[in-house]
Amino acid sequence: MNENHRTRTVTWQDPLIGAQAALGMSGLVYLQALLAGDLPAPPIAHLLNFRLAEVSEGRAAFVCEPAEYHYNPIGMVHGGLISTLLDSAMGCAVQSTLPAGVGYTTAELHINFVRPLTHATGEIRCEAAIIHSGRRLATAEGRVFDRAGKLYGHGTTTCLILPADGG
Repeated sequence: MNENHRTRTVTWQDPLIGAQAALGMSGLVYLQALLAGDLPAPPIAHLLNFRLAEVSEGRAAFVCEPAEYHYNPIGMVHGGLISTLLDSAMGCAVQSTLPAGVGYTTAELHINFVRPLTHATGEIRCEAAIIHSGRRLATAEGRVFDRAGKLYGHGTTTCLILPADGG
């Protein structure tokens, strides 16, 4: 075996457990249940090793420690990690404002990368807040920074609100 070979095992729970539970809860109550560990985290959180750290109405925060398995071919953390953190945090900021039975999906995502991440960066935090929440569209903004407050990326999103009646 090559001495440079690395392995990583990822485990997760059935994602439909949380998805089904979400149907009967407001977005904020659902996210609070995730935060408390009463519902399983989504598989993407296990795969990329990030977690919901804080949630309140119109706000959400995630934390992650960049690792070697996040690297791209040029020796730094792939931009997809920042993109996923921002998409998750901004989407959850939107979700936290929605009533039971109402969903959302990302319609547009704009990301600005400010500086590269490496595994030496240490824990990063992604904080997001709602800008506007309407009947059909919601917008949010977010930032990714390290423990010293150094900015690594920021973005905005537009989410399509999916009414409970399907209309």
